[in-house]
Amino acid sequence: MIFFLLGCLANGVSAQQSLLPNDFFLLENRYSQTEAAIADTVNENTEEFPSPTSVMFKSMIIPGWGQVVNRQVWKVPIVYGLFAGVGIYTHYLHDQYTDYRAAYYNAVQGEDNDFRFGATPGYLEGVSTSELLENRTSLRNRRDFMFVVLGMAYGLNILDAYVFAHMRSFDVSDDLTARATLQPALIAEGSPGIKLSFSLSRK
Repeated sequence: MIFFLLGCLANGVSAQQSLLPNDFFLLENRYSQTEAAIADTVNENTEEFPSPTSVMFKSMIIPGWGQVVNRQVWKVPIVYGLFAGVGIYTHYLHDQYTDYRAAYYNAVQGEDNDFRFGATPGYLEGVSTSELLENRTSLRNRRDFMFVVLGMAYGLNILDAYVFAHMRSFDVSDDLTARATLQPALIAEGSPGIKLSFSLSRK
């Protein structure tokens, strides 16, 4: 009887050992298929949603390039329109500043004038020295501030492209639903409390 039981046990062990390679083969196949599916998903997401860092550097190189990569081409005219508007106004302020600078310099120099900044414009003839100085200083400050605005517009172009590249992967479709659950729970040190959970899911 004992020999019979030992024989059965040995046969069972050999049978299990013969099944192990098949089980490992199935497990390995399932693991490789899972890895392939994950890799495909990552590749699809990478192609659909470009890297925010890459988009940021593209916007730094050429303003508006990041918006094109983000498929927001309609923003490109706004970006360049802002640059053009600030640039034209800055040029206008600079021209006004140079006129007032020349007029003020010529008024102060008097007879020893060397016309270092050019002749006095006709529309500034007879204007008082104090008014020329005040307008010259104001125009210079406004012109310099517009350079700051131009830099801010350049930074805003980069920030817009970078932030939207992050937000492109967010699901904001109409199929989303929100659900809140309220249930009893244990909080710190085992004290009774209430747990509130909030989840988003598709309809």
